[in-house]
Amino acid sequence: MISRRWILVCAATAMLANPLRLFGQAPGKVYRVGYLNFRAAPSAADEAFVSGMRELGYSVGRNLVIEYRWAGNDEARLPPLAGELVRLKVDVIVTAGTPATRAAMQAAGTIPIVMAAVADPVGTGLVATLGRPGGNVTGMTLQSTDLARKRLQLIRDIVPRATRIALLVRADDAQPDPSRGGSTALLVAETKAAARELGIVLLARTVANADELPDAFAQFRREQAQALIVQVSPLALDQRARIAELAVRQRLPAMYEIRNFVDAGGLVSYGPDLQDMYRRAATYVDRIFRGAKAGDLAIEQPGKFEMVINMQTANALGITFPQSVLLRADEVIR
Repeated sequence: MISRRWILVCAATAMLANPLRLFGQAPGKVYRVGYLNFRAAPSAADEAFVSGMRELGYSVGRNLVIEYRWAGNDEARLPPLAGELVRLKVDVIVTAGTPATRAAMQAAGTIPIVMAAVADPVGTGLVATLGRPGGNVTGMTLQSTDLARKRLQLIRDIVPRATRIALLVRADDAQPDPSRGGSTALLVAETKAAARELGIVLLARTVANADELPDAFAQFRREQAQALIVQVSPLALDQRARIAELAVRQRLPAMYEIRNFVDAGGLVSYGPDLQDMYRRAATYVDRIFRGAKAGDLAIEQPGKFEMVINMQTANALGITFPQSVLLRADEVIR
């Protein structure tokens, strides 16, 4: 008589021998992912997405194809690139940022869309709610607008006497109607409201391309800014080392939304782990491949926020961090 334990052992062995079935994938199926990004080139976050897919049983060259499309920081290129991915009949489109997500939505029809990182998908009209987005869009939110107040308070803890604080944002998102643009208008409004409560003069400056960065920092100097907050955007990410260098040159203590800027020489960041978000986006792709509908999958908010401090930059600026701030830091780069 065959024991129940032997049956379970045989079943487990069969699943291990066929990992595709273990992960709910169709045998021999090759999945095609469209990857639409505003940036000019891949980063560590994009590698984290591929790593996340690999952990779930998807390997490029075996059962996964990723069709990358980079817009080179040119928003006008996003719609035709999205159209290319649709014509390739990808199974899902992965996006980052509001403009890329909106371009994918306009082109995709019923193709599912997974956002790897978007600041405020509800406020910008991409989805109905975080809990039940509806349509064919789901993924991860950065919660950037919700964190604007905390970042402003933190930069005040670092520079207590600062009464004039600059805000550097990407121009193409700054639309009076947030549903027509990205999250910049929401971020600026949120930060202005917090600044009024704290008695701070906010000096907001938008930039449309990298060539405008030197003039923006020159303007901050003329307006006697005492500190700076930089919005995360594909443009800013591509130019993070240059932005950090300009901030040091202008003697501006700068706060960033994600640690990538601090790794490139920025002073301090407070926000979610971008690589972790891209890795988490892979789980959404996997669930869609296994039959889930994008609009039924709740949009995930960051579970952990980290503060990273670059002490080399602090020394260059002559900044002494209060002990209370250092104790709150998740990592101090020395």
